Amino acid sequence: MSYIFEILPSLLSGATMTLQVFALVLLFSIPLGIIIAFCLQVHWKPLHYIIDIYIWIMRGTPLLLQLIFIYYVLPSIGIRLDRVPAVIIAFTLNYAAYFAEIFRGGIATIPQGQYEAAKVLKLKPFDTVRYIILPQVTKIVLPSVFNEVMSLVKDTSLVYALGISDLILASRTAANRDASLIPMFLAGAIYLLMIGIVTIIAKKLEKKFSYYR
Repeated sequence: MSYIFEILPSLLSGATMTLQVFALVLLFSIPLGIIIAFCLQVHWKPLHYIIDIYIWIMRGTPLLLQLIFIYYVLPSIGIRLDRVPAVIIAFTLNYAAYFAEIFRGGIATIPQGQYEAAKVLKLKPFDTVRYIILPQVTKIVLPSVFNEVMSLVKDTSLVYALGISDLILASRTAANRDASLIPMFLAGAIYLLMIGIVTIIAKKLEKKFSYYR
């Protein structure tokens, strides 16, 4: 137990960075994904082509490769980013593509009659989206969104590839230094705890939105 208490501060310090990355990516990627999904409702083919190519690239290539590209390749054309901004941008672009597809599927389930009813009521497009479409879409896509959120919790472990002192890097450093697997097990326990918290929040939100049934 004394060894656990000895290494726990460094692991928690790494977990703090993990949580910061998780929170910032979530803050940026979900709104961006929603915006992209609604942009796909605009009947302008060039915009659709651009978004489809973006989603194809983001979903078709590994997130680790995208991290490496943004941090190591972009400087060759004069775009230099620090480690953390590079991570946030790469994760946000990647997860926004997945969220966009999720919300696009949710929007497609809304009956066309509701859009027509909104026009009859002379609602502005923004009000139609805010008060009629988005609440229903949110309820529909909530389980899928939280599946991606859980994936994001685990994918944050990739930031160690850029040398950022996150939970995984802290646990690996301690494990290599002390020739012990205990730090890795503790890191796994912390990830399980975070997933557990996300699961509880997901169930509470799904219950809250159940009044749309």
